[in-house]
Amino acid sequence: MTSTLPFKIFVIEDNEWYGELLVYRLSQNPNHSVQRFATARACLDHLDEKPDFITLDYSLPDAKGEQLLRQIRERLPGTEVLVVSGQEDVGTAVSMLRQGAYDYLVKDENTLDRLWNIVGKVEQQARLRRENSQLRQQIGARYGAGQAILGEHASIQQVHSLIAKAARTTITVSVSGETGTGKELVAKAIHFQSSRAAQPFVAVNMAAIPRELVESELFGHEKGAFTGAVARRVGRLEEANGGTLFLDEIADLDLSLQAKLLRVLQEREVTRVGGNQAVSFDVRLIVATHRDLLAEVQAGRFREDLYYRLLGLPIALPPLRQRGNDVLLLAEEFVRDFCAQNNLPPRLLADDARERLKGHPFPGNVRELKAVVELAAVLADGELINGDDLPLRAGRTTVGPGSQLSLREQTTAIVQSCLDEMEGDVLAVAARLRIGKSTIYRMIQQRELHIS
Repeated sequence: MTSTLPFKIFVIEDNEWYGELLVYRLSQNPNHSVQRFATARACLDHLDEKPDFITLDYSLPDAKGEQLLRQIRERLPGTEVLVVSGQEDVGTAVSMLRQGAYDYLVKDENTLDRLWNIVGKVEQQARLRRENSQLRQQIGARYGAGQAILGEHASIQQVHSLIAKAARTTITVSVSGETGTGKELVAKAIHFQSSRAAQPFVAVNMAAIPRELVESELFGHEKGAFTGAVARRVGRLEEANGGTLFLDEIADLDLSLQAKLLRVLQEREVTRVGGNQAVSFDVRLIVATHRDLLAEVQAGRFREDLYYRLLGLPIALPPLRQRGNDVLLLAEEFVRDFCAQNNLPPRLLADDARERLKGHPFPGNVRELKAVVELAAVLADGELINGDDLPLRAGRTTVGPGSQLSLREQTTAIVQSCLDEMEGDVLAVAARLRIGKSTIYRMIQQRELHIS
């Protein structure tokens, strides 16, 4: 994405010859729009034009540099101001920098080259900020009301209502539902509809992080805190400062770390591993799990005090099999999007395909539906997706002592179930089941397992 808007520069310089020299040099970039003003008053009268960058002479006929800089910073806090002056006094330079000047250049034979380099850096930073703002607007529109979680079923309309209520406050939100129902989409919808939309959204899957690294991942660490800590690392809580932290599969958090997380959330400050300085943070917390968290508390696997700290506003996502005709609405939307993104001609669902979709239990929920219909769009020979084009799996296989399956078949079923639950994260599955990742990769290669 390349910005086509001109980079607007104000040159505030009362020396006409030097001012025109600065204008000439800066105008050599065709993307620059440069204006010169000889007085502080003239500059202030045109600040409504919102320049992207200002060069400021320290000594002007109607004001000192500090006075004008202060007024510019008050009215345009996002505009960088570079002081270009004949004043070589170090105290003056330090004073201007403390008041928010981007840099301080003394007029000499190198000033023009240094100015050119500084403007290039500031212009690049401004372009990146502009592009990030545009991306956030696009993402915000994508996760607007009714966009993130599609559906007309009453249960989904209730979810929309709760998302809107959550977005108006900073209350902690706990999202529950089976794997594949869209818990992270709910978290993103809340974030991008809230006042924190312009700030970071940081998602962490607790089940995918090795237990020995979870503390460092959440809280950060100092250089040398442990073997391999070659530099300071900011944790996810600090990374999400001002925005939203989404902790998915919170039930997988180890009991010993649950106590530390509780303290951090209560104090609203975190100490990095290996450090001793507390760092304050401000985050909106959203957690999610596919398990019954209260049952985990009763079983002694989750702290009761942390449970009530995280409960906040609960949002329960229904499984796809309970959403009636939403399965067809979602399938048509997924097919339409996939065809548009892949330059395929439009595809429609034939009657037999619609009946098969309505009759399938979808143990993988919306994620499974999306994978199924996208593959069907590729396999279809014409504009119609027929029932035979849908690669629907049978329901989950029963395993256990009463099963008639062989040990190998039961092992495969267990690993497949875990792969589905953990969204195809092989490393996380290997850690949970305590088997080698190479074993899982080999089973995938041999088509005993598949990743949806």
